[in-house]
Amino acid sequence: MPDRRLGSQLAPHVHGWLLLLPAVALLAAFTYFPAVAALWSSLHSTPKGARPARFVGLDQYAAMVDDPVFWQSLWNNVLFALGTVPLSVAIALLMALWVNGRIRGRTALRMAYFTPTMLPMIAVANIWLFFYTPGYGLIDQVLGLFGLPDTNWLGSPATALPALMVVTVWKEAGFFMIFYLAALQAMPPSLREAAMLEGAGRWCIFRRVTLPLLMPTTLFVLVNAVINAFRTVDLVVVMTRGGPDNATALLLYHIYEVGFRYWDTGYAAALTTVLVVILVVLAIGQFVYLDRKVHYR
Repeated sequence: MPDRRLGSQLAPHVHGWLLLLPAVALLAAFTYFPAVAALWSSLHSTPKGARPARFVGLDQYAAMVDDPVFWQSLWNNVLFALGTVPLSVAIALLMALWVNGRIRGRTALRMAYFTPTMLPMIAVANIWLFFYTPGYGLIDQVLGLFGLPDTNWLGSPATALPALMVVTVWKEAGFFMIFYLAALQAMPPSLREAAMLEGAGRWCIFRRVTLPLLMPTTLFVLVNAVINAFRTVDLVVVMTRGGPDNATALLLYHIYEVGFRYWDTGYAAALTTVLVVILVVLAIGQFVYLDRKVHYR
């Protein structure tokens, strides 16, 4: 009798773990194992020909400290994140507020905002390459109407990275808008109506009611936006290849160059480990900083 009772108590737990097993197996095989393998490889030299990898300890990380391209790509990535994350989130919120209202052509406007998200990044990069073409591109053609000179947007260190930021914001804002729009539509209308009965204006309702209720969505969007900013590589490969003079070399592109162009897998693994650590620290920092605002403590 006790064995039968114990079996009936364990059955739901076993059933639950069996349902989770495929997802856990895929997560372990394609996330945790590669991360551990990258950490292990970063402590070993790159195998070449008949010479196997040998343990070198922290030599790869010591070489990273003396690598000026690493520091340049890391600084570029910080600037890239600071330039794209706040702007993407702010524009996404504004677009969601706009298309959530009762306006004519709301469905078409939502589709227009979301269309860049559906395009492959390679296609987006080629579209914007045409826009940025000196003299013949759309941007210079428009600026030429006002008598402004042609600009080599992707060929100048001063404008190349901001040009990539514009493309990223253009593509990602519509994606983040969907999450904000879903959160806005899930809000009870009674909260807004109660605030209006108390005499609150639009700005007060947005600041005191709408924005606090959007904080869980904002946290989710921020974490994803930061991760996207540090894993951008295809845009750089197609549009600039890290140039000019490493002005647009982001950290993941530097890893790609080291690992697949120079075939230094040990050093590339060390760079990957540092990138993963940076993303984990940033994600934990965002959760800790926004936790009270999300849960109203």
